Amino acid sequence: MGTALPLAFRRIVVIGGGCYGSWYTQQLTRAAQRGALSVQDIVVVDRDPHCRVATQLDQQHYTGAPVRVVVSTWDEYLAIWLAEGAPALAADAMVPSPLMPHLCLDWLIARARLRWPGRGMEVVPLPSVPPTPWERAAPDNRHYVSFATWTCPVNCIEPAKCPATRGPRDWSMPVAIGRMADREPTLHGTAIFHCTHRTYGVGMIDAAAIARADEQLAQWGSDGPSRVLVGTVSHCHGALGVLELS
Repeated sequence: MGTALPLAFRRIVVIGGGCYGSWYTQQLTRAAQRGALSVQDIVVVDRDPHCRVATQLDQQHYTGAPVRVVVSTWDEYLAIWLAEGAPALAADAMVPSPLMPHLCLDWLIARARLRWPGRGMEVVPLPSVPPTPWERAAPDNRHYVSFATWTCPVNCIEPAKCPATRGPRDWSMPVAIGRMADREPTLHGTAIFHCTHRTYGVGMIDAAAIARADEQLAQWGSDGPSRVLVGTVSHCHGALGVLELS
């Protein structure tokens, strides 16, 4: 049997350099050290120059991996990085934080405002309650959903057999949200960003998929008023929002 090739990336962007981000960066470093990951650049984005990753980087915790910290807000960094466009981002990925805002939706809104200055746009409530055991609407009309009614560990890779129930994981958020959207005639389309496990317990979203969603939104918005359901999801959890363009 041949040796499996390492997972290859140009750039991996880790959102946040604190508790979660430092764990993800540690796991990516281990994957690189053990030949499971080939990556040119691991960028940890945090507005705190003294975040945990920055401190550990000074202490040589990430030897063997090309880790660096960019001191920036997440929105500011994504505005520059994702604007490179889908072709340039083909080998890039984002590692989201479990507690981050709905950054993908925020980025799409920022892009829409640049494209159509003065045009009315807002995040509106979902047209129906999501079909998940747990769901909550936030005051800003973002909606958070989960198939878990328990607390999941940060290193869960959402395997086919759920570690919590010890039964089959017979659910998948992208499928459930897609079916919900299909039943909603008020929606023009969807942009669902699926965070999937890649290596050593780290989940990622392909950066090119986010950039392509912006291109699709530009087409839909050029046709006239539209509503688009935007979701950042794993198999078990998700953040949703409907972007309305008037």
